[in-house]
Amino acid sequence: MINFIKINSEQVVAPVSGKCVSITQVNDEVFSSKAMGDGFAIIPKDCMVVSPVNGEVVLIAETKHAFGLKTKKGLEVLVHIGLDTVQLEGKGFNVHVKQGDKVKAGDQVISFDKTYVENSSIDMTTMTIFTSGMTEEVCLECYEKQVNQGDILITKI
Repeated sequence: MINFIKINSEQVVAPVSGKCVSITQVNDEVFSSKAMGDGFAIIPKDCMVVSPVNGEVVLIAETKHAFGLKTKKGLEVLVHIGLDTVQLEGKGFNVHVKQGDKVKAGDQVISFDKTYVENSSIDMTTMTIFTSGMTEEVCLECYEKQVNQGDILITKI
């Protein structure tokens, strides 16, 4: 029997499986300095990226490497897949939703061709950034640990 975890509107899940790290460890000053907002990062081992929250898709980057979400409570979340992935111009990425779609935490949003990206020598660290509406500092118990896509990382936002 499969057990399904119901994600409520105040939870944030891992958008990808891999090693969870503090946003301050990301090898890009814009993200690590929290200039865009606080958040967390995951060094992915899989190639499917899901929505970390229940909300509306408000942005899909033209180059397919990032997407933005807004929850009913007004929390704005940016998921940015990899560093310098904009250089790939969308090659190797597939988008499974469109702007305006309502998604639930765990719904597929973007997948990428892991072999193609690795052959392009791109750091695929994936950031989840709270660009607006997060009032508390993000400090997770899962830092330096493996997480699975859909694992609940933040229980109240």
